[in-house]
Amino acid sequence: MISRRDFVRRLAPLSAALAALPSRLPAAAAEEPWFRISLAQWSLHRAFFSQQAVAMNFAVIARRDYGIAAVEYVNQFYRDAMGPRLVSELVRRSKNEGVTNVLIMCDGEGRLGDPDAAARKQTVQNHLKWLDAARELGCHSIRVNAASSGSYEEQQRLAAEGLRALAEEADTRGLNVLVENHGGLSSSGAWLSGVMRRVDHPRCGTLPDFGNFKISAVETYDRYLGLTELMPYAKGVSAKTYAFDDKGFETSMDYTRLMDIVRRAGYRGYVGIEYEGEGPEPEGIKATRALLERLGGTVTAADVA
Repeated sequence: MISRRDFVRRLAPLSAALAALPSRLPAAAAEEPWFRISLAQWSLHRAFFSQQAVAMNFAVIARRDYGIAAVEYVNQFYRDAMGPRLVSELVRRSKNEGVTNVLIMCDGEGRLGDPDAAARKQTVQNHLKWLDAARELGCHSIRVNAASSGSYEEQQRLAAEGLRALAEEADTRGLNVLVENHGGLSSSGAWLSGVMRRVDHPRCGTLPDFGNFKISAVETYDRYLGLTELMPYAKGVSAKTYAFDDKGFETSMDYTRLMDIVRRAGYRGYVGIEYEGEGPEPEGIKATRALLERLGGTVTAADVA
């Protein structure tokens, strides 16, 4: 396993480069929209888990309650009833609202980097139903996790093997497989970008999450460095938020700096609202939308340059 000293040494060059970047977006970014805003279903996870809101109505809720016309589903809310009838109904409701289905976030289907070859193969198989659902919904991707175990390099190799196999399946369906920094070594930008280089498949990319850079209970990766490392492979971005100050900015991270990194990477796709704070979910979603619009986002696709 890589030593802490070597791990820190790998970070030094990029840390220096990041320090030299300006901390504010160019003025033009605030004048002309450059990315689209979508709504991640996890932003309403308390409402859906408690059944205060109906998961089948997610597209309706996004459009009518928040004025957002693009959504990112979470498989946890549909797993028990997943099948052609459910997917057809989701398609119908999203079309009726004029909502674009962007992706499905997939959890609980096994470890794509499992050390056991049979378990890795089964995990790939477990994701196929979500690829099929994503294709029917008109999504461009599913989001997966790169969980594994073993040494630093061994986990990279195993995760890349599982992801490559799933990306090949996705390719036959015209879809992408996106990996989120989502705990363990996947929350290390250096590790996950290394996995992407090993996979080396055009259908495999990243979904950088602004908030998920906690490797363990005692180790956190630099979010600005991690985002910089993951953006070259990004086919989606997750705008995690927790709380806001009286000026409308997120209190735990520099959103202007984060969105500057996204913009400088040349990314012009969807940035998904993923509110995960302790406050009321509706207010958190609205505050995140307002912040993203302030930094160059739009809920109207035609407005993107």
